[in-house]
Amino acid sequence: MANDKYVAYVSTYTQGDNHGIRIYDVDMEKGRFYEKDQVEITNSSYVTISHNEKYLYSITDFGVEAYVIKKDGTLEFLNFASINGMRGCYLSTDYTDSLLFVAGYHDGKLTVLRLKEDGSIGEITDEIFHKGLGSLADRNFRPHINCARMTHDNKYLLVADQGMDHINIYKLDLANGKVLLADVLRSEMESAPRHIKISRDGRFIYIVHEWKCYIDVYSYEDKNGQPVFEKVQTVDIIKLDKGSTYAASALTFSDDHQYLLSTVAGDNSVVIYKVDEETGLLERIFCLPVSGEYPKDAILFPNNKFLVSLNHESNEMTFFHVNLEDKTMIMNGQGIKVNAPNCITFHKL
Repeated sequence: MANDKYVAYVSTYTQGDNHGIRIYDVDMEKGRFYEKDQVEITNSSYVTISHNEKYLYSITDFGVEAYVIKKDGTLEFLNFASINGMRGCYLSTDYTDSLLFVAGYHDGKLTVLRLKEDGSIGEITDEIFHKGLGSLADRNFRPHINCARMTHDNKYLLVADQGMDHINIYKLDLANGKVLLADVLRSEMESAPRHIKISRDGRFIYIVHEWKCYIDVYSYEDKNGQPVFEKVQTVDIIKLDKGSTYAASALTFSDDHQYLLSTVAGDNSVVIYKVDEETGLLERIFCLPVSGEYPKDAILFPNNKFLVSLNHESNEMTFFHVNLEDKTMIMNGQGIKVNAPNCITFHKL
């Protein structure tokens, strides 16, 4: 790993600057970023890399954009595709890189699009509007899809509906690009399930809840063509005091899947857990401040020695030296200014 080279892609909301993706060379020894390039795209609120690591897909206004990842980590534009709805907030591919799933927060819509062999985005194959009212007939308590990602066996699409407080489980028809509701995982009322991560072996599902600041851990298996989920753990990210306005945001695995981290807006902290890969259970290591406002995303460097936090409201990234054995996190140099950062992902060159 010492000689491995990485770039980091940081997606941002564009406020007076139309470069929504920033590309950085990653210094693995010093735990720092150096800006390499900027990509002209509006409101790139989320990016994802295909499983074959050849293409990057991004949210943009009114749709999605596809890019070829070049040898040096820079991006070459492939195409734009409409999602026939309001701007999405999250996207991911299936494990064969045949389909692209887009989660719509504003309109509660799941959009499925075909991916072509050259990585470009094709036609829409399915569109599903979530319906209903949550616990209160209020702005926040109607469908808001915040995440959509496949189980590792490529059988089921897990879709987090933050407004309705549940995860819809859709069976995937890969050939036709269609999804059919198979099950629902219900969370606490007004808990707002936000993001989903899956263990390296695919046996455990992790769901972070934005408003009540906890993570649910489920075991998963496919039994005779039916998805079976059993809750094995709930861990509080932070203690909620009466009147507190904390919000859990990020949910990110370390590169080796040994650690899982989340961030807390309001408290402006990062929480790191050790993952027991046999049982799926989480054990808290620490909760420490990120020296910035509203950490929308955070990630451990691939060597687990450093951490970067994307602080959305203070318009900067802050860097830390992390010692997971000693349970310490120390600031590592000055922050880097970047307007409204929202999402980060590393890519190995």
